[in-house]
Amino acid sequence: MPITVDIDVMLARRKMSVGELADRVGITPANLAVLKNGRAKAVRFATLAALCEALECQPGDLLRWEAETEAAAVAEGAAGA
Repeated sequence: MPITVDIDVMLARRKMSVGELADRVGITPANLAVLKNGRAKAVRFATLAALCEALECQPGDLLRWEAETEAAAVAEGAAGA
């Protein structure tokens, strides 16, 4: 998928756990993990806004676009590790 989710980067910058972020946003840690790992098919704007509020960031800090070839190369590299 050409959209990459960088929630883990912001969690590290804020020194926050997945569980703490899930509590602040009001979603389950399992659903947050689905989003964080890039397996979500969609995200509600309300959820994105809550993530930005909890992490004190902009949507662009959490989501970025990558060309299909870049995303495939990253996925292949992860699969081979």
